[in-house]
Amino acid sequence: MNLKQYVLTALAVSALTMPWTLGVTQAAAADAAAQPEAEPAPQAVSSAAATTAKTVKADAPIKVKQAKYSLKFDAKNYTKETLKLEGQDVAFRAYRDVVYTAKPASVASESMSIFIPEAYFQKGGTVNGYTAKTAPIFLPNGVGGYMPGESKEPSASERMSGGANASLVALSKGYVVAAPAVRGRTTVGDDGKTYVGKAPALLVDYKAAVRYLRHNRHRLPAGNTDRIISDGTSAGGALSALLGATGNSKEYDAELRAVGAANERDDIFAAMAYCPITDLDHADMAYEWMFNGVNEAYQHSAPMSPLLPLKAGSMPGALKVGDAVVPLGPGPVVQGDSAAADRPDNAPVEDSSAVEMTQAERVASDQLKALFPDYVNSLGLKDRQGRALTLDEDGTGSFADYIKSVYAASAQSALDAGEDLSALDWLTIENGMVKDVDLAKYAAWATRLKAAPAFDKFDRSSAENDEFGTTDNTPRHFTGFSLTRDKEAGATMATWDDVRRMNPMYFIGQQDVTVAPHWRIRHGAKDRDTSLAVPALLALKLQDSGYDVDFASPWGKGHAGDYDLAELFDWADGICKAADTRKK
Repeated sequence: MNLKQYVLTALAVSALTMPWTLGVTQAAAADAAAQPEAEPAPQAVSSAAATTAKTVKADAPIKVKQAKYSLKFDAKNYTKETLKLEGQDVAFRAYRDVVYTAKPASVASESMSIFIPEAYFQKGGTVNGYTAKTAPIFLPNGVGGYMPGESKEPSASERMSGGANASLVALSKGYVVAAPAVRGRTTVGDDGKTYVGKAPALLVDYKAAVRYLRHNRHRLPAGNTDRIISDGTSAGGALSALLGATGNSKEYDAELRAVGAANERDDIFAAMAYCPITDLDHADMAYEWMFNGVNEAYQHSAPMSPLLPLKAGSMPGALKVGDAVVPLGPGPVVQGDSAAADRPDNAPVEDSSAVEMTQAERVASDQLKALFPDYVNSLGLKDRQGRALTLDEDGTGSFADYIKSVYAASAQSALDAGEDLSALDWLTIENGMVKDVDLAKYAAWATRLKAAPAFDKFDRSSAENDEFGTTDNTPRHFTGFSLTRDKEAGATMATWDDVRRMNPMYFIGQQDVTVAPHWRIRHGAKDRDTSLAVPALLALKLQDSGYDVDFASPWGKGHAGDYDLAELFDWADGICKAADTRKK
């Protein structure tokens, strides 16, 4: 089936299925056959992800022949270790290389390390008011850029936090730390033949880690498996949000069985998400709603290319940059004239100079911005006072006012702390109070990182395109908007099942899903890796559904996480101890 036939098939299906969120217009179909540099304003074009369920067969769960691993935790296999935090010893026992699935596709990527405060091995030992029985379990992930996530070992020196990392702080606060490695988009299976980390593998692994902990709740020396709290940044923030939103969903059962996950619950108590790169099938619309009119992008010198085909002796995760092959290691790849130092590991690079967007990219920006109001309005969201949050056709409205209020609160916190913000033309300040926010001027101040479309690139060159790729490492689209504008014959889109299962918005409110009751979501006031609208929509939908949500946009922060560990664990202690008190 060629691209034009594919689009026409999608059109026929969308006409019979769901409303605007699944449709592609005839204008988009014509665009697939002839790609003009400039296009008329769109009609109701949308992501169209769901239409592919009728035309593209889902990848079968990966089956790897190898020895089965025991799901029984070995409490005797540990080392005693001590690290210093603010001059004080933090003593703990470390259980490393714990394989948490019986039939891992990649042993290294489906293992975790578990760290338990030494105090819990002493009679009557307590830390921060917790005992071995009541200690919450902190579940951090090391995912960035949808790359493989490494186990977040306790460390006294961490780049993002500027001091001790979250795992060490958690131990000092009396938490048990379970730090799983998880598969990512470049993970090659232990058979050496197949890419086994494409969507939704990273979430399947995170769920399997939770199930392993519950399976061993009576074997673990400490830790309350009803108080599991996830944490992640960027794509890892999306993973944390996905874990929190999809508890016990049967939609992942086939993949969980394929890797031999324990037959247990996988819901969690709370999710912490820093700058989550999520709601991917609508993220391009949200990005252009925020940054339309800013026509220079700071991510340009070496755009993400599809990963090289797997060959004998090659390094999985090699990236072709010009004529060079660059291995993707645990840290960020530095490309071009410079890269920002405060970005998460494996986040897309950022250059110090900007490049003008092309005319085609500007047209795409206009079209995507025009699509966003229909999506926002379809969600039926309200603020805490019960007022409907909507957008007019021009992108203004009560939802825009809500976004302004979030930025205003962030700026007000800076003013109250004594910062001089008088030079910022996007803020109206009177008598020490932030009175108004100009979102267009904000976007110019923050600058644009990604050219349009930001996530589903027309040439399928983004990390997200690779995340939705096939097991033979062919990147795929995840929106109908970009599929119909891909100039390469034979371009395909990920299945609707995979797109859906990577978006927490589709699971909140489902009858058969156990959503985490507590959420803490942060998106820096100068973060432009995604639009503030994306985490805001997640927070609002959770809030409207009755969940406890702490959402804010910290001043002075860009695309980063774990920068406020004292506040983070104060929040975690508050919800855990309040729940324990109610239980008594």
